[in-house]
Amino acid sequence: MHKPHLLLLFLLLFSLNNWAQPIPKAPDRICGDGPYDQLIIRGVTLINGDGSPPVGPVDIVVAQNIIEEIQVVGYPGVPIDQEKRPKLKAGGRELDCSEMFLIPGLIDMHAHIGGAAQGTPAEYVYKLWLSHGITTIREVMSRNGLDWTLEEKQRSAKNEIAAPRIFAYMGFSMKDEGGRGTTPTSPDQARKWIKRVAAKGVDGVKFRYGPTPEVMEAALTELKKHGLRSAAHHDQMSVAQWNVLHSARLGLTSMEHWYGLPEALFDDKTVQNYSLHYNYSNEQDRFGEAGVLWLQAAKPGSKKWHQVMDELIALDFTLVPTFNIYEANRDLQKARRAEWHELYTLPSLWGFYLPSKISHGSYWHDWTTEREIQWRKNYELWMQFINEYKNKGGRVAAGSDAGFIYQLYGFSYIRELELLKEAGFHPLEILMSATLKGAQALGMESKLGSIQVGKFADFAILQENPLENLKILYGTGAVKLTEDNEVIRTTGIKYTVKDGIIYNAKELLKNVRTIVERSKKKDDFELAQPGQKRKN
Repeated sequence: MHKPHLLLLFLLLFSLNNWAQPIPKAPDRICGDGPYDQLIIRGVTLINGDGSPPVGPVDIVVAQNIIEEIQVVGYPGVPIDQEKRPKLKAGGRELDCSEMFLIPGLIDMHAHIGGAAQGTPAEYVYKLWLSHGITTIREVMSRNGLDWTLEEKQRSAKNEIAAPRIFAYMGFSMKDEGGRGTTPTSPDQARKWIKRVAAKGVDGVKFRYGPTPEVMEAALTELKKHGLRSAAHHDQMSVAQWNVLHSARLGLTSMEHWYGLPEALFDDKTVQNYSLHYNYSNEQDRFGEAGVLWLQAAKPGSKKWHQVMDELIALDFTLVPTFNIYEANRDLQKARRAEWHELYTLPSLWGFYLPSKISHGSYWHDWTTEREIQWRKNYELWMQFINEYKNKGGRVAAGSDAGFIYQLYGFSYIRELELLKEAGFHPLEILMSATLKGAQALGMESKLGSIQVGKFADFAILQENPLENLKILYGTGAVKLTEDNEVIRTTGIKYTVKDGIIYNAKELLKNVRTIVERSKKKDDFELAQPGQKRKN
């Protein structure tokens, strides 16, 4: 058998046997400086994350991991009066950020900490996130095991590892640690399951895989009793009976992706127009036909369109669209050839992306131009709803769902911000979705999401203005031509500060490249990846 065939067989078996297996925990932290009894970030232009326009120069004083003072110290282009600046205490540190820009640490509201099936170790994932300014993630399934995720959460909170702060959600369809328990199939089982995971210390629960209406109602009601938050991917297995509106009315915190929303907008049917050969377990059927869902929903501006939108807003409901994770559906070649794959995508992850009947999100069995055109039209309606929802006061938060469908950790989150721009968001609104709106959905707006005294010292510091070009947030930067007619790349994020600890974003990216290079050298074969040839 040729090695490419052996590779595909290996990947299929690896995926089946290791999907729910935990990956190695992150090593102890050896990078990052601080926290300090006093850290002063000097002369930066502040973009707050709450919708306020930029202001600067500003000095920001941090004590350990808490913002202690924010002081405007002058005017653009005018020398700063040194006597009016906050004073540095003995043993403190200054970080000169003159002519730089500071935003709150970004919050990824739909994150997965790698996985054994993809061969993505935690260290690799964490450093990609931090290097892109992501200082908080909501882990929405805990596929590595709840105990594993909770331990990593605690290690991050103590800054024992270089990682974003973690909010741990347990997947409702998953068994407890070690395979104990069963997926709840009755209201009583649902209530007991919620009580059990609540006692373990979860921050919330994510629903998917089609719980019955009775089970969903019992689970959401029990969650409220414990003060826990929730998310749901309303997949097609039960959405004819239970869509986004049903969940929101019972207190669901957020909707992931968009399944269940077009169904709530149906006004001439109760189920989508499935082809008669449709099989949900065939992901090409599942994702292919999802690309015509919005075309079957009530039209923009219709009475049903506004009724559903207005009710969700009144319920203080959060939408987490994850536009990026489906972008390959409208342009597969573009997603496959993204420039960061060569240096930053692990061979095992690249293999996971290849067409497969088993690997989740690898449904490129026969992806056609027709499918892509359908998905482009789907995006137009989907984005219109999301933008109008935001304009009418609804909460939209940013999430990536990286690790699938050619979307790489960190890079895909920045792409999500670009897609919010395509949907119609002003750059300041985009940053609100990436920071404050996510913090609100987590119930952590008093500590996260904007730059205010008393909040955590979570920042991303850039050498250029991200409002002018979101592409500079990418770890690969953006290509531009200087006034001297020189082609250069922007530097992207210079520093990520989490809990008052200063990480050099470029050093983190260098660490990731080393992990990828070592992984490539270990392989007996090379994958069909940009810059590589597959061996025969």
